[in-house]
Amino acid sequence: MESRKTVFPLLSLFVFSLLLGRGSGRHHVDYRFNSWPTKLFVFGDSYVDTGNIKATNSSSRNLPYGITFPGVPSGRFSDGRVMTDFFANYLELKSPETFIGWRKGGRKGPKYGMNFAFGGTGVFDTSFPFPNMTTQIDFFQGLVANNIFDPKHVGSSVALVSPSGNDYSFYQERNGSMEGLQPFIISVVNQIAVNLKRIQSLGVKKIVVLGLGPVGCLPQPTANSSFKHCNSTTNSMAKVHNLLLKQAVEKLNKDTKGSPFIIFDVYNAILSIIRNKGSPKARARFVTPLKPCCFGVSSEFSCGSVDEKGNKMYTLCKRPKSALFWDSVHPTQQGWFATFSSLASSLKHHL
Repeated sequence: MESRKTVFPLLSLFVFSLLLGRGSGRHHVDYRFNSWPTKLFVFGDSYVDTGNIKATNSSSRNLPYGITFPGVPSGRFSDGRVMTDFFANYLELKSPETFIGWRKGGRKGPKYGMNFAFGGTGVFDTSFPFPNMTTQIDFFQGLVANNIFDPKHVGSSVALVSPSGNDYSFYQERNGSMEGLQPFIISVVNQIAVNLKRIQSLGVKKIVVLGLGPVGCLPQPTANSSFKHCNSTTNSMAKVHNLLLKQAVEKLNKDTKGSPFIIFDVYNAILSIIRNKGSPKARARFVTPLKPCCFGVSSEFSCGSVDEKGNKMYTLCKRPKSALFWDSVHPTQQGWFATFSSLASSLKHHL
């Protein structure tokens, strides 16, 4: 997600049964590693973007973003590290270089992989003029085709894929109808499945996709309750998406030897942190978990915004480490650490 985006519309939950189309025969390719993965390729949005957006396009390039890490705004939508950083650290890798940074530098293939994610983007096009996930994969395919990453390197890699809800926010912005939401959810999840299979076809051995988080618990929709209550209707929409994603991934793994596709259950990970007001695994404590650290002084402003005189138009908490959420839709570094800590155990078996 991007901080200017709205979250799911407050719509009633559709009760429906969906059968995703069945593919053709199984692939007989072994997607197990011979050794620990050595590269990470990242696709998606602001939950995993580490700096692909330029300064003129995003608040993530303004203070107070980046005050915890690296100390100045880096393009991460947080006070510090995001999911990509913790994922890479788990793999004992440095966070991979951003695609825009690499293209500007003109160097050879980066050692640790590459990050193609752009904040604000979706599976399909959104209101943000940045590459959607299909285009991001096009970038990756081009680098593979031009031997920037040879097959051996790609074969020892993991992909992290983050579709965190911008498609649904854009659907709301376009005044999408309740009647049209059901087929739209289906189309989003089906396209995610196409994207995952395409990344795998380019030689990536393991692909981790983020499920949708409890978007009804984000500061943006909980502001109306003074950050005290999640919106259960909005969360129900995320559950529908996650159910369909689970079915799609099960289908992909059934058709692919080695089960290369893994879902990160972000929904239950974050919801557990909220309910427990922290995470024992991460030794994190969030007394008011729904309240963001950085928030605009009114609905017209967001974290990092200033008026024409340069005056700050946001409030900032004293200790970002004590907050689960950084701004209206993004976790803090500590929030991401707590979330990843609860998910990491699911990686050990697969990797």
